[in-house]
Amino acid sequence: MRGGVSFSDRVAVALALLVLVIRIHESLATSSNYLKELALTGREADVMLPELSPSGAPEPFLPLLAPSPLSPFTNNTAQISGLCVLNFTAAQSVISMTSIDCWSPFASVLANVICCPQLEATIAILIGQSSKETNVLGLNATTAKHCLLDIQQTLVEQGANNSLNQICSIRPSNLTEGSCPVKDVDQFESIVATSELLTACDKIDPVKECCEQTCQSAISEAAKKLAQRAYDLSMLDDSHVKSVRSNRVEDCKNIVLHWLASKLEPKHAKEVLRGLTNCKLNQVCPLVFPDIRHVVKSCGNGMSNLTTCCGAMDSYVSHLQKQSLITNLQALDCATSLGMKFQRANITQNVFDSCHLSLKDFSLQVGNQGNYSILTHVAFLSSSYV
Repeated sequence: MRGGVSFSDRVAVALALLVLVIRIHESLATSSNYLKELALTGREADVMLPELSPSGAPEPFLPLLAPSPLSPFTNNTAQISGLCVLNFTAAQSVISMTSIDCWSPFASVLANVICCPQLEATIAILIGQSSKETNVLGLNATTAKHCLLDIQQTLVEQGANNSLNQICSIRPSNLTEGSCPVKDVDQFESIVATSELLTACDKIDPVKECCEQTCQSAISEAAKKLAQRAYDLSMLDDSHVKSVRSNRVEDCKNIVLHWLASKLEPKHAKEVLRGLTNCKLNQVCPLVFPDIRHVVKSCGNGMSNLTTCCGAMDSYVSHLQKQSLITNLQALDCATSLGMKFQRANITQNVFDSCHLSLKDFSLQVGNQGNYSILTHVAFLSSSYV
């Protein structure tokens, strides 16, 4: 035994990594179909943008909706406060899956794509399922504090990271109704066209929903109706009114999700909620770009020294790789955003193509993805270079 880690522990981690890679590869087809859908529907592009190959999408390095990489490995009984009104038993299968998706060694790396979306879905399902008994879709502040602690303790006892609330930025307020004026189930159902909402969201296609937004539109419409029940905003100026209304609608969207989670079987609710979350997270690049001055210095002036330029690019991209696992659609957004930064810095040459950077270079690697690249023919599409 060296450094406090036993041989058996090393074997366990190695096996866990192996299973993670195998399970991720099993679900690559979903993300591939999603990119094909985007290619068919078109995508606004006025900056450097990767091109899809004639055969369709690239071999993705992370699925659109990743499965749980492991099977439950603990069966401990959590020491909870007893002050939480949520029905943990009703959502036990989802809780077990969350403890796997947020397994302690990988939680921070998988936070953006797997762990945090699963945790958020679990909280919504717990509140939704419990509303059958409590008749409320949001907890009061005191109860929310107790419940959040109990949720974390329950997950930790099953192997999840003990800092999930910090990793995923979950606060007690996320369990309340926030600024939404409606949390009572009966009042909710008297305001919202519930049959239409349930029809739109009962079954969603994880690919088509992100493009057609059928369920998302129904949720937004329901949230706006709930928000309209708030107090009069006539005394506030226009800027404050817009801000208050926007925040209120967002809080009411959470109430709508809680209601949906009460009407669907927990496993089905998880699939719907994760599908909706993936549509949202795939719209933006989650990476933080460090200063590009070193790259600009090495790759400017027509990229006179290719070796120096590519060395600077490799160093820059290696920093991005350490931040988080991201989906291939997020990587596409990241490539586009970085291309915009390069354009504004007057880098006119195609550094992605010249330095042989591929989509998977924007994230930590998951297995061997072959030689497929959708960034090998990147073009500058802004008007300055066309």
